[in-house]
Amino acid sequence: MEFEAVIGLEVHAQLKTRSKIFCACPTTFGAPPNTHTCPVCLGMPGVLPVLNREVVTYAMKMALATNCRIRPVNRFARKHYFYPDLPKGYQISQYEAPLAEGGWIEVRAGDETRRIGITRIHMEEDAGKLVHDPSRPVSYVDLNRTGVPLIEIVSEPDIRTPEEAGAYLKRLRELVRYLEICDGNMEEGSFRCDANISLRPAGRDAFGVKTELKNMNSFRHVQRALEYEIRRQTAILLDGGEIVQETRLWDEARGVTVSMRGKEEAHDYRYFPDPDLVPVEIPPGWVEKVRRELPELPEEKRRRFEAQYGLPAYDADVLTASRETADYYEACVALFPEPKTVSNWIMVELLRLLKQDEREIADSPVTPGHLAELLSLVKDGTISGKMAKAVLEEAYTTGKTPAAIVEAKGLAQVSDEDTLRAVIEDVIARHPDEVAKYRAGKTKVMGFLVGQVMRATKGQANPKKVNQLLADALK
Repeated sequence: MEFEAVIGLEVHAQLKTRSKIFCACPTTFGAPPNTHTCPVCLGMPGVLPVLNREVVTYAMKMALATNCRIRPVNRFARKHYFYPDLPKGYQISQYEAPLAEGGWIEVRAGDETRRIGITRIHMEEDAGKLVHDPSRPVSYVDLNRTGVPLIEIVSEPDIRTPEEAGAYLKRLRELVRYLEICDGNMEEGSFRCDANISLRPAGRDAFGVKTELKNMNSFRHVQRALEYEIRRQTAILLDGGEIVQETRLWDEARGVTVSMRGKEEAHDYRYFPDPDLVPVEIPPGWVEKVRRELPELPEEKRRRFEAQYGLPAYDADVLTASRETADYYEACVALFPEPKTVSNWIMVELLRLLKQDEREIADSPVTPGHLAELLSLVKDGTISGKMAKAVLEEAYTTGKTPAAIVEAKGLAQVSDEDTLRAVIEDVIARHPDEVAKYRAGKTKVMGFLVGQVMRATKGQANPKKVNQLLADALK
């Protein structure tokens, strides 16, 4: 029997506000344990939460970017569960009246574009963090993260393959980074994902029993965990067994999922409206103000890059993958208006250097002005394309301008025709046999003769000029 996977993702994005969602404590990552806390986020008796308005604005930006409908009135609820990193014994979240509902985004997986529905986007506070001692059976609690603002983006069960899940996650991460509401760092936990997956016989409409997957902190982990779970559930069903509704953890070291606990239902959390927080009213004027402030989003930018710069779809995809890369490209094209040439150098040469150092393009030592200067040196014949690659690497390493490197190292091409003619005459005189073969019709010998001229000039002769002058001399 052939089975079809039904996948839904719950994505948590940590918002880049300066303070927490219900108190004034800072949200910066990496502070000493339990130093970014106060009575409110520690859940002390008698304290009252106060909503951070910027959290609502950031959440609305994501809702609008994903075509969601923003509710004019939404409210917070208490989600009850016991865990050592949850000091109040409940999490302030949203349940029956979330901020936004009914959205969608389009994703590309392979050659297919699919629309993935978004059930809801709601605001909530993060929990703390348990730190497990590797040498003793002891765990420590760091409550710095308690109360850090999150949005949870819940998809419809529209995803059918691990590849689509990866594409959907990348698209969401791209959006939160374009909107500058979240840094999208999966390793630090500021962008994380849980997956719900079930199998059903191909062609059936009814859903199977779902399993929740946790502990996936990279796109690769999400795809591998889903691939494993599909194999695991398929084997059980083909053997006549039944899938258990449970939460499973992804064990990257072993490449398997392992059972963690039975899966909770909504009623297990005993949701009820938070009595300490009034409903959030969002007038139409506020929504329109946020809409006007949205930047050009990735899909719009891709289409514009293709139309305005005549770029292939692949180039436009790569260059708009991050807002910083797109901005870098446009700054460079403004200085050196040859869009495809700039695209090639950024995608092939500059991104290669950045990837080696695990650097973002915003931190590139080679500025858009430097790259434009380098390409101008190639265009006017000062240096060859091969030399330019070496100059780019040195500019990247040292931060010096390409013009300064070319001058300091004497790399400028020899383009003076009288100088080149003298070298060519010498090469012709030293290789009479090859010259005779060329004149007899064996034109491939031209490559050898050009190579001799380049060797004699230590690679600094202008190749175009050499070919032209050598051809004239051999007539």
